[in-house]
Amino acid sequence: MGKKIREYKGDMEPTSEQFRECYRVCSELTNMFLSVHLVRLDKRTGEVYILAGDGLQVLIRPNGKVRYP
Repeated sequence: MGKKIREYKGDMEPTSEQFRECYRVCSELTNMFLSVHLVRLDKRTGEVYILAGDGLQVLIRPNGKVRYP
């Protein structure tokens, strides 16, 4: 079975865990002089997606766990 995708209705906001980790990750990236190009909340998965310099991708799950795919 594939990964189950949750559909969210209406406007979404990041969880407090996601907000905290997003701030931490973006701060670390800019401390390394990497540009943060995009920060987006994926309504399908509930994950925060960050695209930074040189194609670095970061995903932050609703529970605050950070992944670097």
